[in-house]
Amino acid sequence: MRSEDFKFISQLLHDRSGLMLTEDKVYLLESRLTPLARKRGLDGLESLIQKLKLSRDTALTNDIVEAMTTNESFFFRDNTPFDLFKQYVLPAMEKGRGSGKRLRIWCAAASTGQEPYSLAIILREAWHKWRDWNIEIIGTDLSSQVLDKAVEGVYSQFEVQRGLPIQMLIKYFQQEGDVWRLNNDIRSMVKFRKFNLLDNFAGLGKFDVIFCRNVLIYFDQPTKSGVLNRMRKTLSDDGALFLGAAETVLGITDQFKPVTGQRGLYVPTGGKSEELMGLNG
Repeated sequence: MRSEDFKFISQLLHDRSGLMLTEDKVYLLESRLTPLARKRGLDGLESLIQKLKLSRDTALTNDIVEAMTTNESFFFRDNTPFDLFKQYVLPAMEKGRGSGKRLRIWCAAASTGQEPYSLAIILREAWHKWRDWNIEIIGTDLSSQVLDKAVEGVYSQFEVQRGLPIQMLIKYFQQEGDVWRLNNDIRSMVKFRKFNLLDNFAGLGKFDVIFCRNVLIYFDQPTKSGVLNRMRKTLSDDGALFLGAAETVLGITDQFKPVTGQRGLYVPTGGKSEELMGLNG
């Protein structure tokens, strides 16, 4: 790929999605965009970029961004965040919000829905505590394609085998031929909407818990800082933020601090989250 083409496409991706590509990721561009070029009847990636330069085709731009920002997901990915959610965060929410009985959870970059559905399953497993609560789980993503799959709630055998305990598969899914359909009682707990993390968060409202895992690693430092600072404004003072294992707030923002000994869990600086969770020693 020519250097000027790489600069053009990488700048476009950064401006539209925050994705930061270095030149060693040319293979990623080729593997994800070559099929798109062929679908459009073009010779290859170079022709695709030239068409975009000449036409500024909005639909083509959206297809490119979706192709490059679609990432895999699976149920109960990495386990630890879900264990912390169940063992510390939910008891704190039950204690701190028991009078209003309202809980709002945001899964940013929810992809095909496995993360928010995993949280819904955890809540459903203790439904005697939560059945009379007003619970909202919002899953957002930049890609319409993955959101359509998330809303449908249908997964292949391979997808349900990745991280989902067999007893939960039997309990919350129905087999339909070669695929598994999530039961309506779980699907109804999650709402999905298209959203770009570069946009203003004001329209999302306030949340008690935010999951933004394995997203910031694709952003440059200023973009990471901007996203985290906007998340702080939309998170309650005694809320909780979950990031990926390879992500951190250190050196990026002072609005959050890591919870000692609890990998991936962050709380608002100066807030009361740790005290409510029993994690302040």
